Amino acid sequence: MFSKGSKEIVSTPPAPKTPAPPSLLSTDLKITGDLVSQGEIQVDGQIDGDIHTDVLIVGETAQINGEITADTVRVHGYVTGQIKARSVSLAKSAHVLGDILHEILSIEQGTFLEGHCRRIEAGHRDNEGTINLLVKGGSKNKSEPPPKKAEAESA
Repeated sequence: MFSKGSKEIVSTPPAPKTPAPPSLLSTDLKITGDLVSQGEIQVDGQIDGDIHTDVLIVGETAQINGEITADTVRVHGYVTGQIKARSVSLAKSAHVLGDILHEILSIEQGTFLEGHCRRIEAGHRDNEGTINLLVKGGSKNKSEPPPKKAEAESA
């Protein structure tokens, strides 16, 4: 019953993770702030903030104003801001104003896209922060403030 001998500890393997159901943000919901998730988010409402998730589905009634960082993004609605994802798919109802950093990109006929698309190598998604644009007078980094106008010299 009680002994001074070594006690054998039996460890049980951890239970496998069951995938959580997707988080749904309905059409009557407006969120101001950032969203962070390890799973899937479907947005049909309005988001004013950045989204960091594994899978994002932007519904036809959705309006997102902010940066999206995900593994997979499917856009059917409105996005204003940069999209950084391994796989980006734009449906014919999508309206995107912003740059897209991607490994895989598909665009259906009829999509509205105003911005730059740049393919990134696997594993560089987190390291890519900005896109360098070529502007009159040389190369400018998009995150830099606009140049100041030269002041007229008085004689």
